[in-house]
This record gives sequence, C-alpha cells and structure tokens, in this order.
Amino acid sequence: MRKKTLSRKTSETDIKITLDLDGKGQFNNETGIEFFDHMLDSFAKHGYFNLEIKAKGDVGVDDHHTVEDVGILLGEVYNKAIGDKKGIKRMAHAIVPMDDALATVAVDISGRSYSVLSIGFNKPKVGDLSTENVEHFFESFANSARININAKVEGDNDHHKIEALFKSFARALKDASTIEHDSIPSTKGIL
Repeated sequence: MRKKTLSRKTSETDIKITLDLDGKGQFNNETGIEFFDHMLDSFAKHGYFNLEIKAKGDVGVDDHHTVEDVGILLGEVYNKAIGDKKGIKRMAHAIVPMDDALATVAVDISGRSYSVLSIGFNKPKVGDLSTENVEHFFESFANSARININAKVEGDNDHHKIEALFKSFARALKDASTIEHDSIPSTKGIL
C-alpha cells in the first residue's frame, strides 16, 4: 500500500500530511491559505491522489513558511509512499491548458533532486497566495521528494497559469508513479 502520514513541527508551522498514491482524488486540505488549498485540492483531484493536509502556520507574518513547509513535507511523504520504486514508470510529462494558460511539466522519479522552472507571473499575489511562493513550493517538493521537476507555464492570467501548473504536475507525477513492470527502472539497479 502506497500510503503514508508524516508530521513536521517547527516554531513557524505545525503540519500533518496523509498521502495515498493509489487513491481516488479525495482531498481535505486546510493550510490557512485559501488559494493554496484550492491548488492542493486540484493536485489531489487531477492526480487521483487521496490527500489530507492540516497546517497551521504564521500566515499573519506571510504565507512563505507555510507554503515552503507544506512543499517540504509533501515531498517527504511522497518519497516514503513511493517506496523502493520497483516497477514504477519513473519518467512522465503532462501538458495542460486552462483558457489562456498552458503548463508543461516533466518529472523523473530519479532519487536525485533538481528543478528547472520557467513560471513567471504578472501579479505579486493571487488571492492570498504570493506568486513567488509557487516556484518555492515546487523547489521544496523536488528537493525533499528527491525527484526532478522541469516545468514551464505561459499565459496572461496568473490564476489560470498556477492552476494549470498544479494540474499538469499532478498528471505527470501520477503517470510517473504508475507501476507498469516488476523491476527497478535504472541501469544502476537502484533509484
């Protein structure tokens, strides 16, 4: 069963995440940042992951610590849930349009962390989420999940761009996590 629960508590945040990679797209996410919750819900729905996040953070200061720590812990939970990676597809990509926006995301569940992101925005915030923290979320996830993420998004409307990005990431990650054989997908024999 590829389902894990982890917690992380610092002086800035207190977070608990449960992730089921083989879920049905059910979600219950409460981070104190409504637009971020909407994106995490979209990630779960379009990746067919069951995801529950309960986060309390110093959002009175700003949204940075909460977004960063959710990215870190979600990556750690993903890494634990994927296990030894035996049989996974490993690499995948997705292209998702949303009105004027187009997001392309490629992932490699390689055991090495790296992110290349081309996702500029027009406004400093969408709802209560700072757009600069979108990139930070994906970097934090890649680092703690030990995966490669290469993402780009284009368009005019920042809401559409961010939502297309989260949906595309969900679809690529789900596809790469799919079990399709019974060996480790690496010439090294480990990932």
